[in-house]
Parts: sequence; C-alpha cells; structure tokens
Amino acid sequence: MISKKMEGLVKGSSVIRAMFEDGKLLAQKYGAENVFDFSLGNPNVPAPKEVNDAIIDVVSNTDSVKLHGYMSNAGHDEVRDIIAQSLNGKYGTAYDRSNIVMTVGAAGGMNVALKSIINPGDEVIVFAPYFGEYDNYVANYDGKVVAITPDIDTFQPNLSEFEDKITNKTACVIINSPNNPTGVIYSEETLKGLSAALEKKQRELGRTIYLISDEPYRELVYDGAYVPWVPDYYRNTIVGYSYSKSLSLPGERIGYLVIPSDADDHEDLASAASVATRILGFVNAPSVMQLVVGKCIDASTDISYYERNRNTLYEGLTKLGFECRKPEGAFYLFMKTPIEDDNEFAGMARKHNILLVPGSAFMCRGFVRIAYCVSYETVKGSLPKFQELAAALGLRGVS
Repeated sequence: MISKKMEGLVKGSSVIRAMFEDGKLLAQKYGAENVFDFSLGNPNVPAPKEVNDAIIDVVSNTDSVKLHGYMSNAGHDEVRDIIAQSLNGKYGTAYDRSNIVMTVGAAGGMNVALKSIINPGDEVIVFAPYFGEYDNYVANYDGKVVAITPDIDTFQPNLSEFEDKITNKTACVIINSPNNPTGVIYSEETLKGLSAALEKKQRELGRTIYLISDEPYRELVYDGAYVPWVPDYYRNTIVGYSYSKSLSLPGERIGYLVIPSDADDHEDLASAASVATRILGFVNAPSVMQLVVGKCIDASTDISYYERNRNTLYEGLTKLGFECRKPEGAFYLFMKTPIEDDNEFAGMARKHNILLVPGSAFMCRGFVRIAYCVSYETVKGSLPKFQELAAALGLRGVS
C-alpha cells in the first residue's frame, strides 16, 4: 500500500508525460511520420561533437577510482573551478568553487535549494505560467506554493500582485527565464522591479527572502536577445542551471547551483546545499558527466535548428489565424486557444494527430504549449493538420 501523499501524485501524474506516452501509442497506430508530438521538451538537436569527444577522453584517460568514485558532495573541485571561471568571464563575477554545487540536473538543483531553505508551512511564490513540477518540488518539503496571476499581454511577472502576496511566511521566490512555457525573457526592468519589491519586503519583515532563478534555457535565445544575470540585480539569488538543453543532455542529469558569496548566510547555505545533495539520495552529481562538462565548458548546440522551427511554426500558425507571441528563447511557443477551454482545444488537436500541452498544466488557461524541439519535418508536416484544425474552428486565413 503506497503513501497517501503518493496516491494523489500518482493520480495527478504529469500531463506532459502522459501525453508523451499517448504519442507513442498514436505513432504505433498511425505511423510516426503521421503523428505531430509537441508535448515534451526533449531536444532533437544532437549533442555537440565536443561532448562525445570529451566522453571518450575522460573515460580513456582518467583513473578509474576518480572516474567512477565518490567525491565531495558539492562535486569535483576542478570542475567547480572551471564553471566558476566560465561564469566570471561571461558576467564579470568573482566566483570560485565555494560558490558552485554540482547537481543532478536543474530539477535536482531545485530540490536541493528548496530543501536548504524552506521549513514546513513556508510559502514559495511563483509566477504563472510556470513549470508545474514546482508544485511538487515545494510539496516535497511541506511548503506552500503561492501563484501570481499571469499577465497574458506580456508574460512578464505581475509585480503589483507579487508585492501584495509577500508575507512573513515567504521563504523564497522562483523565476524561470527564458520561460517554460512562453519563451519570454524577463527584462532588466522586470528584474529591477522584482529586486526592489524583495528588498523592501526584506526590510519590512526582517527576514531573508531568497530568489531561485531556474535557468536551463539560458543559452537558447534568438535574434540577439540577452538574458540578464539575475544576481546582478538581487544579491540573495540562487541560480540553478542544467546542461540538459544547452548541450542536449537531458538524460545525463547534470547541472549546478550558483550560491553567490554576498547572499545572506552564504557559507551555511552552501553547506546546507552540499548536505541536501547527500540526504536527498543523490549523494553527488554523476561523476563522469561532471568531468565531461568540465572539458567542454564552451561548447554549445546549434540553435539555428530551433530557430528555423520557431520561425516556420510561428509564421505558419499566425497565417492560419492562431494568436501567439514570437518566443525570444527556449524552444516553446505558447499559443492562445481560439476557444475558452484549452483542454477541449488540445483534445480537438489530438483528433488531427497533433499533441499539445494545455496551458492549464502551467496554471494559465486559454493557451497551449507547443514544444518545437522536434525535427523540421515534424514542424512542416504539422502545418496542414493545423490548417484542418483552423478550418474546423472557422479561423481567418483559411481558404
């Protein structure tokens, strides 16, 4: 008999994962080429050659005890040094290994950070639309998520509502930029406003409020866009990063936390993160992959593939009469549904073998997320099916 908490989680298992399984069944029935699965953010672009070369080099030339053995819970010292130096070169910071904790992907890092910060009953503020697993991560430590209503015109955080919802129970705030599911980059103006509100509330409440910046899509930006370095705006920031998207390594589960030295209680917080890595059962991030990313720190995937998908999909959908913002980053397009019920719309799309994630899964009804990290053939092949869907809904642009 499973726990009561898990009973609820099993029943409410991830909508996205369920759709992924549904897509495999449809592919078996109709043929993979006739199913257009935009449900899962699983990179289609291969990992850079440097990654494969680094794997061979690491496995061939590293002592087996070090290659597969334990190390500090925070990770290999030399890898943390390399990451710190890379960040210093990009952002003009002065980090060293003491500011870096290697993690089991961004999800593992989020759990480590939350375990280190929140007490039962504490509140964690998030901005809708947001990655639905945040609810589960916070619940793991008996915290409570407080969601801020989305600004569906800009998808920048709603700062006026945010300030009103900060209370003496607020332990931390989570942001995600470039954002999943909208592809929006939070602007410098937004970050300044966010910081001002947090600084004001810290003074009023007499407590530290940490900001966790979840950044697995930091490197995936288009049209010369820039992702601001959040600790430049708010010193009590913890940055979570993953190589899942930037190096197309989602299954390898490798990332890191940045805990700046000027954050409140930095030494205790860094120590807590290291201990949390162990007691949550990770023990340490995967040794081989730590050494690999240390050797190809400057490698990157070719995002021109994603950019072509983005442009083709955006232009095709808007010509058909669908409404959406052109994403600035990540590999998601958040499309407004022509009917009020996003779940019903996703069901209609499924009848045309198109799999989309309802916006309600991200606490933002009336939209669907389209993950365009798929083959170009899938994007092109989907457009006639989207045209059939648009015609069924009587949208303009359909002859």
